[in-house]
Amino acid sequence: MDSLIAYLRYAARQFRHSPVFTTTAVLTLALGIGGTTAIFSLMHAIMLRSLPVADPASLYRIGEGNECCMEGGPQDSWGMYSYPLVERLRQNLPEFEEVAAFQAGPNDMSVRRQSEQVSAARNTEYVTGNYFSIFGIKSFAGRLMSAEDDTPSATPVAVLSYRTWQMQYGADPSVLGSTFFIEGHPFTVIGITPPGFYGETLRANPPDLWIPLQHEPLINGPSTLLQQPITAWLRVIGRAKPGANLQPVGPRLTTLLRQWMKTDAGYPANWLSAIEQSLPNQTITVVSAGSGVAVMKEDYGRSLQILLAVCGMVLLIACANVANLLLARAAARRSQTAVRLAIGASRKQVISQALAESVLLSLLGGVAGLAVAIGATRLLIHIAFRNATMMPVSIMPSLPVLGFAIGLSLLTGVLFGTAPAWFSTHTQPIEALRGAGRSTGNQGTFTRKALLIAQATISVVLVAGSIMLARSLGNLEHQNLGYERENRILVAMNPPPLNYAPERLNAMYRQLETRLRQMPGIENAGMALYNPLTDNWGELIMVQGRENSQFNENGGASWNRVSAGYLQALGQKVVRGRGLSEADNENGELVVVVNETFAKRFYPNEDVLDKHFGLDLPKYSGKFRIVGVVNDSKFSSPRREARAMFFAPLTQWTKYDEEIMQKLDRRTHYISGILLVTRTPPGILEPQVRRAIAEVDSNLTVNNVRSLPEQIALTFDQERAVASLAGLFGIVALLLAAVGLYGVTAYTVAQRTNEIGVRMALGADRERIVRFVLGGAFRRVAIGLLLGIPLAIGAGRLMASQLYGVKAWDLPALAAAAGALGMCAFFATVIPAFRAAAIQPMNVLRAD
Repeated sequence: MDSLIAYLRYAARQFRHSPVFTTTAVLTLALGIGGTTAIFSLMHAIMLRSLPVADPASLYRIGEGNECCMEGGPQDSWGMYSYPLVERLRQNLPEFEEVAAFQAGPNDMSVRRQSEQVSAARNTEYVTGNYFSIFGIKSFAGRLMSAEDDTPSATPVAVLSYRTWQMQYGADPSVLGSTFFIEGHPFTVIGITPPGFYGETLRANPPDLWIPLQHEPLINGPSTLLQQPITAWLRVIGRAKPGANLQPVGPRLTTLLRQWMKTDAGYPANWLSAIEQSLPNQTITVVSAGSGVAVMKEDYGRSLQILLAVCGMVLLIACANVANLLLARAAARRSQTAVRLAIGASRKQVISQALAESVLLSLLGGVAGLAVAIGATRLLIHIAFRNATMMPVSIMPSLPVLGFAIGLSLLTGVLFGTAPAWFSTHTQPIEALRGAGRSTGNQGTFTRKALLIAQATISVVLVAGSIMLARSLGNLEHQNLGYERENRILVAMNPPPLNYAPERLNAMYRQLETRLRQMPGIENAGMALYNPLTDNWGELIMVQGRENSQFNENGGASWNRVSAGYLQALGQKVVRGRGLSEADNENGELVVVVNETFAKRFYPNEDVLDKHFGLDLPKYSGKFRIVGVVNDSKFSSPRREARAMFFAPLTQWTKYDEEIMQKLDRRTHYISGILLVTRTPPGILEPQVRRAIAEVDSNLTVNNVRSLPEQIALTFDQERAVASLAGLFGIVALLLAAVGLYGVTAYTVAQRTNEIGVRMALGADRERIVRFVLGGAFRRVAIGLLLGIPLAIGAGRLMASQLYGVKAWDLPALAAAAGALGMCAFFATVIPAFRAAAIQPMNVLRAD
């Protein structure tokens, strides 16, 4: 221990005497260690961190799928369930102490405190009464809900999140026990959750309020989800009994599920054949839920892995740079090392001292890297979650992150310190008797050149990969989405109260559209069930005359309800027939317009005009008449081809016999999107829009007002974050490679001063000396390119799922990477080359 302390003290003195060297090395390492730590910090928060609850290791999720199905159909790997199915599952889980269900997705509702006049949009979540008890958390104030609160006859109550209580209500203690109107219904706030609890799912904008599941019919009225056997909208988590054997649970629940699908799910008759065929693939697995529901792990895991790989390569370049600095330092100190060896120092002591310097240097870089990591984490969260009002990820490093940073620092210290330490032991004592600078040979030259080639190779891979990601993002953002972007403003709002009658809704929509069109600067306006890139509704299509239509993946289509002027305002073109008009109202024939993909899929080689189809059941195949075809547009995902889609008039209501179909049709008339054509910026327009909507109906709550280009940009936040950070690290990699190349070239020129002087004395002119120096440097760069380009193509193949319209062997990206490295190499070596050309042969020979 005393020897170690002595080595570290000596290293510290050496660093104080070389401030430029120390600062350069520490900053170089800080970039690599800090970036890698920042990505690991996010990976730990999103993919590894346990929920802040009691005994998270005993929590298990019943099912692991994070995507549902078409109208409650087969999911293969099940993770969402209807409430009746949840109840069936709970009855067959004796291995668990408790089992709780909760809403799978966020749900914005109109919420107003009794003392307030204006409603606000709040994120709510339906949960069973034992939701909080299963996590073992205690309230910050008041009490949390219990099983007694989760009954249809219980007084409606709600639990408020600590964050919302602090930020929205100023930590007002009178909130506890006060009445909140949720979608117009009174609820009493009985408690506030503890700080740090954001629910069972890590997501941007976590719940503000938790509501008992049994009160869902109170809020949704006739459109209730609670007793629908098909609609899958709930997830399930259970707490296992101590020592319980969970291996048989998955197979047992799978058997139960398949039996349920065959006999109790209530699927329409025309679905049964497809359901029967899919049964062997339908499974339920039991997975650990200590980290909660891993939605963000699925959404962001691949991107974070790419960024971690990028940061790792930058760290390798940084290590190579510092190793070259230490090699040059060791070479400059070889006389001193030779003297130490000559007077009795052992090679072990020399190696230990060299490693102590590199480890101390890396620890200093790690400390500086933590500051870089905090800033980088903040930047990444800002880029990837620009639309989030709150992201429950701390930018401060946790204990595991600190451990990672320290471990990474020690590893890098050993990594870049090994070569200089090894080189130090190969200095011969006779070197102490030689004059400084006489020797042209150097045992570390090959190592420095190899490190330089590695830097060039990794730089090519990073720059090519970042350019591929940037080109992919550009392709996504600038593709033809099928509608106009400029001068289009999207208004997102909470749907009207679900107890509004059809007549009231139709009258309100007409009044609202008229009021909006009367606003100054508004050229056109339209309303829809949902705006582009905000939601997606899909149904099974029943084509008239094809009553044998079966449930399958290609048998469905997306659809939307829109006002008469909506498609025109959006800029979608009618390619055949006509669009929707004011005459397509509640008194007229049920009509729709379809897009080109819909026409090709369901009516190949046919004229679709005046054809009829319906939804879900064969007996409704004649409900809708097609009156027009519009161009394809991407309403749901710009990453995929345009889906088959149709548009139905907002004011037309469809009559169905089945209760579930009646509820479905009713729900589609409660709009959440408004589209305005205007040249007025959203920031100026928003107060006017809010005022106009409130004048029509004070129960309508506006969530946000943004331009269509902004909405498109938000869709690509994750891709933008990855491309931006990859590009930033690519630039850093190039700069580090250029610095390394400059250092090695300058050191080589200094070491070969005598040789260059002799060459010039023998007749070599300055131009030949410049070519000689540049040629040596560019040979190493060329080797780096030969190694890097195939690796870059391999990296492109690994990133194929993240790329859009870009091949793994993307020539522009590879050429740009090669050109960027060549340009950096030229500017990094041209100064040492001209210095070499300025050497005076007589001065060299005189000194020799």
